Amino acid sequence: MAKGCARAARDPGRQRTINHGVAVMMGRAVLLSVLIACAGVVGARGLGTEQPVSRSSLTTFPRTLGSWTAAGDVPLEDEIVRVLGVDDYVSRTYVDASGEPANLYVGYYASQRQGDTIHSPQNCLPGAGWQPVESARTSLAVEGATLPVNRYVIEKGPERQVVLYWYQGRGRVVANEYANKLWLMVDAARLRRTNGSLVRIIAPRESAAVDFARVVYPRLPEYLP
Repeated sequence: MAKGCARAARDPGRQRTINHGVAVMMGRAVLLSVLIACAGVVGARGLGTEQPVSRSSLTTFPRTLGSWTAAGDVPLEDEIVRVLGVDDYVSRTYVDASGEPANLYVGYYASQRQGDTIHSPQNCLPGAGWQPVESARTSLAVEGATLPVNRYVIEKGPERQVVLYWYQGRGRVVANEYANKLWLMVDAARLRRTNGSLVRIIAPRESAAVDFARVVYPRLPEYLP
């Protein structure tokens, strides 16, 4: 990171380009966080008392992840948080040593019995002018594990972003929305737990999104039990 900053300092034009890229990423991050984290109703009510879990707050999520350093938080408005129904979240833009930006949103739900559960982000994108032009379900190799992810390429005019997202909680990582809902009801009955989360990464380039996902994922279990 220090070397990257030094190079930028010697090249004012490059520094302006990096700053502009980060500013643009942070400016659109609030909107995209809301879209990606939208909720939909699924019945997991009436299945007994929720089993409490121990976890760390996402407000303490690391600001340095490998070569990535936080450029700034992107807090959501109180009304947006209320509509989403999240109990804890982090929305933050990071940059790597070269100035490449990536936005991280993690929304945690302590219980999905009495409110909305996490819904597929893809349903919310067209309403804000973002159009998915590519979509696939894939997997990433992360520290000897396989991370299933949804991959979308979205466009809005000349802007293009790569979106990676997955559902995580109760010791499980799932990419498929319907499998996530099924496991929610199974775990509600079996474990008396319905906690869960959505993890979403947005970056202008796929290589950056993948690299960032690989440093984010190993740090999540402490926050998403």
